[in-house]
Amino acid sequence: MKHPLSTKTDRAPAATSEVDQRLLNTLASLNRIGAAINRIGVEENNNPEAVLHLIAKTAVKVMPGATAMVYPYDQARHAFLPESLVIEEEHGEPVAVALTILNAMGELAIRQRRLILSYNETLLDGPSNTVASFPLIVAEQVLGTVSICLADDRHFSQIELLMLENFVYQAAMAFYQVQRVTGVQQDLARKEDEVSRLRRAGLLISSRQKIEDTLESILQMALEVINAHYGIFRLVDKDGKNLVTRAVAEENPARPLVETLAIDTHSVMGWVATYRQPVMIPDLQAEPWSRIYYPLDADLVMRSELAVPLIGANGRLEGILNLESPVPGAFSEQDSHLLQALATQAVIAIQEVRLLDALQEVAQILLSRPCQNVLDRLAELACDLLNASTSAIWILKGEELVLQTANQFSQHSQTVPLHNSLTGQSILERRPVIVDRLQDDPRFNQPDLAREQNWNRALIVPLLGGEIPEAVGAFSVYSTGNDPGRFAESEWDKKVLTCLAYYAALAVHNETHQEALRAVQEERAIAETFAAVGDIAANLLHHLNNKVGTIPVRIQGIQDKCSSAVLADPYLDNNLKEIERSASEAMETVRESLSHLRPIHLAPVAIATCVHHAVEAAHLPARVKISLANLDDLPMVMAGQSGLTLVFSNLIENAVDAMHGEGVITVAGEKSDGYVEVAVSDNGPGIPPELQEPIFELNYSGRLASRPNKLGFGLWWVKTLMARLGGSVSVESDGQHGTTFHLKLPRAEGRL
Repeated sequence: MKHPLSTKTDRAPAATSEVDQRLLNTLASLNRIGAAINRIGVEENNNPEAVLHLIAKTAVKVMPGATAMVYPYDQARHAFLPESLVIEEEHGEPVAVALTILNAMGELAIRQRRLILSYNETLLDGPSNTVASFPLIVAEQVLGTVSICLADDRHFSQIELLMLENFVYQAAMAFYQVQRVTGVQQDLARKEDEVSRLRRAGLLISSRQKIEDTLESILQMALEVINAHYGIFRLVDKDGKNLVTRAVAEENPARPLVETLAIDTHSVMGWVATYRQPVMIPDLQAEPWSRIYYPLDADLVMRSELAVPLIGANGRLEGILNLESPVPGAFSEQDSHLLQALATQAVIAIQEVRLLDALQEVAQILLSRPCQNVLDRLAELACDLLNASTSAIWILKGEELVLQTANQFSQHSQTVPLHNSLTGQSILERRPVIVDRLQDDPRFNQPDLAREQNWNRALIVPLLGGEIPEAVGAFSVYSTGNDPGRFAESEWDKKVLTCLAYYAALAVHNETHQEALRAVQEERAIAETFAAVGDIAANLLHHLNNKVGTIPVRIQGIQDKCSSAVLADPYLDNNLKEIERSASEAMETVRESLSHLRPIHLAPVAIATCVHHAVEAAHLPARVKISLANLDDLPMVMAGQSGLTLVFSNLIENAVDAMHGEGVITVAGEKSDGYVEVAVSDNGPGIPPELQEPIFELNYSGRLASRPNKLGFGLWWVKTLMARLGGSVSVESDGQHGTTFHLKLPRAEGRL
């Protein structure tokens, strides 16, 4: 098939015609603009304005002698951009353009999306009246128009129009490509700036000690980045019902309204807090926002607002970050995303400051308050920091976990097994345990309690810390079905509770160390007391021997020298004998009581033997019965037999006195790990709670009158001796139904 423009000839080709040369020049120009398109985005000097001039210059080369005009168009505003109009003329001479005609032709070309030819308009200040206007359209996006005005009075040929149309296609792609590259470069620069500012916000968190300083710095940064005029942080109060102002920033400070706002739909910030969604309002005077807009400053008129919620990793609402501007439509979706990123940084700051404050408080009370007070406070802090409804701390006792403290609910001495329980699983596996449906989990031992308290989620961590590697218990928090926190989705919750659990373990270890220290101090005090009492006793015995010991001798002297007078006076004889007897008994009583203070030589001793000797020495009244249980099978203990016998004698005598010579005394024993425990009980009237500590004091003499021949050391001596033996004594009584003294003695080594 023969090309329509070709002509068959047998002769050699003729010289290139003028038209053919123009076509070659045009094709070369089209190749140059194609190459220029390929370089867009590579060369540093490529920008929209440079590309517009390139398009116009190339058009002039395609149509020599013509004038080319590239007129950019703003599709969003539906208007041309006269300030960006580019005109190129072959000789570079300035020309005047009739913008009215250019706008009319360009709008028609864009609206009809095709070439518009005019042979009746004078577009330039000259003789031309032939204009071709091409729309620049790529991917349905209108970029502008390219208009060509002929310098001479003629029409465009079909080939010229085809060449121009091909050129316009490439020009449109060039302009579209450079816009895209420029947009990407601008977005990249903006993102780099945002990342830099977010990095600065992150550094602010570690450089500020007060939450207000951090929030104010973030507000100032938000005003700069987003070009807002007013900003405010309002945080949720402790009750979770109101928003309280914590930081304010504005360009022209006047009279900011910083009073508390309720979390409801009666204000914009309350609406954001209620629905936990960001909001961007282009016009605050439009419905429905005009009805609930709360002016942040009485002297400033604001037209647009951007507010985002501060939501922590556990779903907890911390507050609202709000920006405003007097310009309508001042904020974009990109501004909203950036503000949400800054809000995330603010949440991190709030959570870290709250945690640091809590840890500082716990560190202050850890060594100054009893362990129970520390655990109670940790349970409260866990609920506050993790937005949980309930928390509990369990202490490991053998194969059971005993409830030590609980927040929001209480079940005294509640226990759960170490094995086959959620709490025990955390201890056995030494890791956090998370449950999302607590009421349906078979490992939870009290499903009725979970339903009663509406618990749905649980986070449990072991109490690990201190010098002992084993867990001493577990720390658990429970969240109701209405709580937004989801422990499974938040590593922050696990880290916070693990940190609090570490302090709880330290409190438990510290109490153990304090008890050991108190025991050592008590033993030292006992030793010092015995040394002092021993010195006093030796001195007392010396004086008694010197003073009281002379009484029998002098009585005998009187009886020998004045025998006739003594025999003649029965009254005198009886009194002398009574004085001699009393002096002798006094000496014996002193010697017997002071024997308690002799050094103890520890050796394996049988409990049953000591109890039997004590019963024999007590000479129980006929109406007092004694019951002995499980004594013969008890392991031997380390003690002094005489001293331990005196302990049981003292307790039995006290029981006889308490029952007024009538009742039953029970002595029962049992084995435990490393110890033997013996209980001495009576069915007397009991000991009132307010006297259960004073009865062990040295100066307590409530029953001294019932045994006038004793020095009255009593239960103080029993407690002291038990401490010297490495054991303990305690009393149990409700003050109405008898009394039980519990003795705890260490087992002899090698005896089971």
